[in-house]
Amino acid sequence: MATSVKVISTSTIHAANKDFPMVDKEIPLTPWDLQLLLFDPIQNGLLFRYNNKPITTPTIIIQHLKHSLSSTLSFFPPLTGRLSITEHEDNTSSVSVTCNNSGALFVHAVADNYSVNHKINSVYTPRFVHSFFPLNGVRNYEGTTMPLLAVQVTELNDGYFLGCTMNHAVVDGTSFWHFMNSWAEISRGSQELSKPPVLERWFLHDGVHGCSAVDVIRIPLTKEMTTQRGSNSEQLLGERVFHFTKEKIAELKAKANAEITETKSKNKISSLQVLLTHLWRSVVRNQLLEAEDEVKYMSPIGVRGRMKNPAMAENYFGNAITIGIVTMTVKELLEGGIGKGALEMNKMIGLQTEEKLKSYSRDWIKNPRLLTVGGGCFGNTLLPSSSPRFDVYGNDFGWGKPVAVRSGAANKKRQKITIFQGMKDGSVDLEVCLSHEILEAMGKDPEFMDAVVE
Repeated sequence: MATSVKVISTSTIHAANKDFPMVDKEIPLTPWDLQLLLFDPIQNGLLFRYNNKPITTPTIIIQHLKHSLSSTLSFFPPLTGRLSITEHEDNTSSVSVTCNNSGALFVHAVADNYSVNHKINSVYTPRFVHSFFPLNGVRNYEGTTMPLLAVQVTELNDGYFLGCTMNHAVVDGTSFWHFMNSWAEISRGSQELSKPPVLERWFLHDGVHGCSAVDVIRIPLTKEMTTQRGSNSEQLLGERVFHFTKEKIAELKAKANAEITETKSKNKISSLQVLLTHLWRSVVRNQLLEAEDEVKYMSPIGVRGRMKNPAMAENYFGNAITIGIVTMTVKELLEGGIGKGALEMNKMIGLQTEEKLKSYSRDWIKNPRLLTVGGGCFGNTLLPSSSPRFDVYGNDFGWGKPVAVRSGAANKKRQKITIFQGMKDGSVDLEVCLSHEILEAMGKDPEFMDAVVE
């Protein structure tokens, strides 16, 4: 990929407190973590404008971010560690995080040919944005030698982009933004965190969750699996961000609720379920599929609030997600109205009970199944990630709030959707990765675009 991004320096950032908790401790990974070893890391980044304060020079910003990152890492020892993979004689492996303070990667780069407006005003996300993230092309299992956290600060001619890459076998989206919010808090001058992370992993023992692994989980992680790479055809995909205001989302929800009321359903669908159904219907409509073709909606679902006995900590730092799937025919989705699809999503999410999650964990340990980068992302499957609940625009590092958020190239496959909090209260942004042909058709789809704010 040809870019005009020049790397000025790279450095390793260690936790400032050498006596941080869990130093040199091995943290075994849970089934929720292990299933993502063959995935790419999580990549999200924030765009900032330079303000008019005289102290906010690029040099000061870089040095301050390095210092505050080091201080923040003292509270998050897994992120300065490395993965440890032990191979066993039965062709299985066990994986843990070694909290050895090997450090996080910090990259300082310059792309002064680009401006903030370059990114905000483009209909399609410019391809060069991917070069604003470190560790492109690295998979999670490579965290044995690669940093589990890497940050790149890229200077633009009127602002800067803070791109963050975090190992997905160590964190999920909730933990990713927990760390970013904490870093911003420390950067603004706080000495302590308002939400300290809960670092101990949860495991299932005889039907009860505990805080340590009795038996190391062994998985079929082979060298053949770790040498597989995705197709280069993914480079031809486009990305576009669609903006939805609180008012437009409310209109869609009112329409959907009116439709399910007619079917006498007592289910209460959410605004996000309605919004994603609205998007899903447009994607399917513009694929020109046959009426009886099957289409799928495959969504990660957070489980922190679902584990009640005992309750899982809100600040649990790790992966705590399950996958739910809705399958419909094209005819059912398009002719059933927006309420029909949203109701099916609602039912699917309602099935994710605590007992079902525990049963899944028991079964997974007996028969481990690693997700692949291509799995579930091809064909007629829509794959959303992230959440509008994550605090994106509260990440003020001391020089003002971000003006935009974008994701990197990691895990970008056809029909990949990233959900972000919008800048205005109650608004939502959907970053959509599809072929240029479908994105163009969606942009000319009046039923879909009527709810989009351009």
